[in-house]
Amino acid sequence: MALTLRGLAADRPLGLRVLTGDDLLDRPIGWVHPTELTDPQAFLEGGELLLTTGLALDERTSASYVRRLVDAGVAGLGFGVGLSHDEVPHALVATAAEVGLPVLEVPRETPFIAITRAVSRAVAADEYATTVRIGKAQQELTRTAVGKGGPAGVLRKLAKLIDGWVLLFDRTTVTEATPASARAYGASLREELERLRTGTRVVSAVEDEVVLQTLDTSARRVLAVGTAVPLDTAGRHIVNTAVSLLSLALEQDRAQAAARQALRSGLLELLVGGQDELALRVLTTTGAEPPEAPWSVLVFAGAAASRRKLLEALEGEALFAARWDALVVAFGSGTVVDVVAEAALRIGGLHGGVAGPVSAADFATGLEQAELAARAAEAEDKILLSAAEHTGRGLLSLIDPVVAQAFAHGLLAPLREHDETGRGDLVGSLRCWLEHHGHWDIAAARLGVHRHTLRNRIRKAEELLGRDLDSPGVRAELWVALQAVVSGN
Repeated sequence: MALTLRGLAADRPLGLRVLTGDDLLDRPIGWVHPTELTDPQAFLEGGELLLTTGLALDERTSASYVRRLVDAGVAGLGFGVGLSHDEVPHALVATAAEVGLPVLEVPRETPFIAITRAVSRAVAADEYATTVRIGKAQQELTRTAVGKGGPAGVLRKLAKLIDGWVLLFDRTTVTEATPASARAYGASLREELERLRTGTRVVSAVEDEVVLQTLDTSARRVLAVGTAVPLDTAGRHIVNTAVSLLSLALEQDRAQAAARQALRSGLLELLVGGQDELALRVLTTTGAEPPEAPWSVLVFAGAAASRRKLLEALEGEALFAARWDALVVAFGSGTVVDVVAEAALRIGGLHGGVAGPVSAADFATGLEQAELAARAAEAEDKILLSAAEHTGRGLLSLIDPVVAQAFAHGLLAPLREHDETGRGDLVGSLRCWLEHHGHWDIAAARLGVHRHTLRNRIRKAEELLGRDLDSPGVRAELWVALQAVVSGN
């Protein structure tokens, strides 16, 4: 930390006495400059402690002299007494107090070289501390970048090192925030981000200073670093190190992600081509755990940005997901349908189909059925449609309409009678629930009710029908009946 006027004045062996500017003594001293010139502005950079014996000064010239020093931006004035002046000129003290220039009286016994040495030692110590801080920070950031922390770890470490907050933007969208509450600054920085093409910009956000720095990546990434006080020299070096490491790490991540996607797309081709054993062997060799068969196969269509977000959202889930032409294909067992459907619902703009469960050997058939269902869902503006529901609609063409209507009215009669009392729409709720493959959140959203309300309605329908709605056969019968009612109307 730089030596301040207060710190210098507290050095008792120097014997300095503060005459003016008690409230300004926290100014850092950049350097010491002894001079007897009455106008030394041309030789100053600002931030210096100027030392003089006042050889060319008197009561008449002191006021203008002080104002010139203030214009030059000096940190303070050290006035040596006992040589040219027995005491500091009154006009100099009065003017300095008026314009805000700290004045330290230097006794005859204290040579100026002693003050210079004291400041020099402090500057050297400060520079050494800065160098050590930068070196340690660079080591910590590098270890984090090459370790398991990755880009997110680098951001967390950077926020700690600069005692502030950090945001990573992809264009104007926040992709990472440390701490999480820092996301709140994202909206206020959007306009500045749109102006920034490359390089660095320093702006304000609420009461913090924010440094915006573009990263050297193929995508337009920007790092935002916010601190309560402006970054010092060490802080700026630390941020520059983080920028370099992040640029490299993000490009490596992008390249690895592209390689993973290419591999997954290749594995899909093997599965579609009937080479399921080879595909699973390759998947295992790459360190991935193949989903346990049989699989539910999902296909989603939508805008490229939505498909990309869906793939990103499914990273790390216990399933397989990959690009397939202009589609996203995912398959797995267990709760895979719920996981993928919830991600698609959250992202929006996607329409999907689901088929299966199918064995690895029958994957190509499942994929074809799911794709046909996805195209139908897209045409009907539905989030998810099962292949069974889609193909079940064609079954009605094989049944006599009179028979189909009689079957439908007989099966659905308890639900219709309940709905006529005005106690809830069980028929419509059941149809929507089956349309969306029994997915509670999606069906509830389409109906505009809470999922608990929908659960109560389906439970009531199950009670009135006296059938187990978890049975695929029962669901198929009900779906045919509901479709027959629609076609009959």
